Amino acid sequence: LHPSIHDMSIFCVVCAAPSYNVNTLAGPIVPVMNDDAEKTITVDMGPPILDGPTVPTTLEPNADDNSVVEETLECNGKEWKVSAVSMGNPHAIIFVDDLEKDIDFEVDGPALESHPAFPAKTNVEFVQVMSPTHLKMKVWERGAGPTLACGTGTCALVVAAIRANKIPRPADGEQVRVTLPGGDLLIEWRAENNKVYMSGPGTFSFKGQ
Repeated sequence: LHPSIHDMSIFCVVCAAPSYNVNTLAGPIVPVMNDDAEKTITVDMGPPILDGPTVPTTLEPNADDNSVVEETLECNGKEWKVSAVSMGNPHAIIFVDDLEKDIDFEVDGPALESHPAFPAKTNVEFVQVMSPTHLKMKVWERGAGPTLACGTGTCALVVAAIRANKIPRPADGEQVRVTLPGGDLLIEWRAENNKVYMSGPGTFSFKGQ
């Protein structure tokens, strides 16, 4: 997706930090520049979509909100426990004991991405629980393959981890650290408004004219 960025910044009164209105094909987002030593940015990623058919997936809903939590799926000669979450795009989240030993990433990733249970195909996140506040993941992105990071996937897997009782839900204001191949992101799923907030470092990438 290629976001269209408005040429006008706004000011977030609540957090007293500069922010920007960014329109994307998945909807508007408002990144906030945090006043901290790490120069992090926090993005309101919106509420997760849990309804199975809306994700979309044809896996049988088995949890609250007509959702799919660790439903059995046979793929590539293996049996997987899959949770389905959308953050504006579909995600299949699978928890494993060891990211290096329990999956054949280059084979299992594309097989799951194109499984018929996900009619629009899906992003695939393999997740290892490191501690109650730390998750580690590898992502196979829909249409792209292995990537260094996936913001929506990171949000989706934290939601999935909480709903599958892999980790406790942190109190509002507390975050879960997710380690990706490209670095760490901090995720908060707020009970007060059901929204997911993603924080991470902002670094200069390129300049265009």
